Amino acid sequence: MKVKSLVLDGYGLNCGYETDYSFKLAGADSERVHINELLWGNKSLEDYHILALIGGFSWGDDHGAGILEASKLKYNIKEEIEKFIKDGKLIIGICNGFQTLVNFGLLPGFDGNYDSREVALISNDCGNFRDDWVHLKINEKSPCIFTKDIKKIDLPIRHGEGKFYAEESVIEKLFDENQVVLQYCKEDKLANREFPYNPNGSLHDIAGICDPSGRIFGLMPHPEAYNAFTNHPNWTREKEIYKRRGETIPGEGQGVQIFRNAVEYIKSEL
Repeated sequence: MKVKSLVLDGYGLNCGYETDYSFKLAGADSERVHINELLWGNKSLEDYHILALIGGFSWGDDHGAGILEASKLKYNIKEEIEKFIKDGKLIIGICNGFQTLVNFGLLPGFDGNYDSREVALISNDCGNFRDDWVHLKINEKSPCIFTKDIKKIDLPIRHGEGKFYAEESVIEKLFDENQVVLQYCKEDKLANREFPYNPNGSLHDIAGICDPSGRIFGLMPHPEAYNAFTNHPNWTREKEIYKRRGETIPGEGQGVQIFRNAVEYIKSEL
């Protein structure tokens, strides 16, 4: 079967081409679609298996990052999105897309409630925009479809409002349910909110979470921006390591595996 992914693009969003390319590398029949095409009914979510909300600055982050995009989706096609989830399909929100998911209420999705805002992504503690690479630890007990068989990964970040914040009771529930998928780390240990390893001051170093089913995933780092081996800032050193070990130098970046996991899940489950 053809796995069809919809990469939602539009006003102020700027990662559509990389996300679309990453899905295609992963084997999907991917399409970039302007948000108005969905809102006006020219395109239907029913025709797709994976929905990707991408990075950038939707509507210039007016009223806050991801707020207007979440409002546009919620008050125009909420029922379509609810059916999309009920049908067992996948949603990924990256950076601005993550902000949109939490503002909509699709994450954390406790007890099947996809209409309640319980977490937030607020301004970085450092007080400015951060553009850097980070080390990430992945919770192997998480039900997240997108991170299956990945233990750790380096990915770039670029955001001004990336600090994960919630009431401690909410965070405790996220950990208890293994919905915390990604945490910022320093080499082999958690960053413990140390800058720049935790680039924004996120509580408990949280960089990404999923819903209880593992089918809705939001993260601040950009997996689509690590679609080629040479994207990594240390690629020349890594290339020498591969050569001296007599190993094949990979062509694609580790971020593609996140998209491939989604494609393979759809193939096997739907």
